Amino acid sequence: MNVLIVEDDESVARFLKQAAGEAGYVVQVVHDGLVALNTAQAHSFDLLLLDVMLPGLNGFEICRRLRENKIATPILIITARDALEDKIEGLDSGADDYIVKPFQVAELLARMRALLRRGVSTPTVLNVADLSLNPATRQAMRGGKLINLSATEYALLEYLMRNAHRVVTRSMILDHVWQYDFDGNDNVLDVYISYLRSKVDKGRTPVLIHTVRGVGYRIGTHANN
Repeated sequence: MNVLIVEDDESVARFLKQAAGEAGYVVQVVHDGLVALNTAQAHSFDLLLLDVMLPGLNGFEICRRLRENKIATPILIITARDALEDKIEGLDSGADDYIVKPFQVAELLARMRALLRRGVSTPTVLNVADLSLNPATRQAMRGGKLINLSATEYALLEYLMRNAHRVVTRSMILDHVWQYDFDGNDNVLDVYISYLRSKVDKGRTPVLIHTVRGVGYRIGTHANN
């Protein structure tokens, strides 16, 4: 499951990222409200963890705009604002749940699981050309034929497909799939891209996984080098 964390306090953001990452979620973190809105609209997430007091745009306004744009991603507001009127405003703006700081990690993870269960019956199947990926069953198919993937191969392919037709950098992929920052020396990404290509592209047209020299990778029907 892909989670977007929106939190301008870097220490809190690190704590949330670590907690969600250790629970098995693929995490992206942003610190600005406008960036958060654009990111949530441009990419597919299973859940948003959203602070209220943010630079650029506050969390309540982000909720309102996402719902106005028919984006139904579950939203869990995480804030120190504990007044009843704040909770009402958050829920009325389109949030699905509201948790007040400080909180226990166990409660946060339980609320995340509860929100994710609400949408589990209608997962979005990802498609690029004749390649499909079903997050509910974790099955990939190309041309109607099942592709057997390891857990890491699946996570890598899912991240690429959730960002289909966009260039994603090496550091972005490593941060989301392996949960650590790329230090410029590790070739693990190249190895797994090679594995994926042998399963997704070998003997098939069009080629879908493309290298963008000096930047990263892109999945789509046309190269973008």
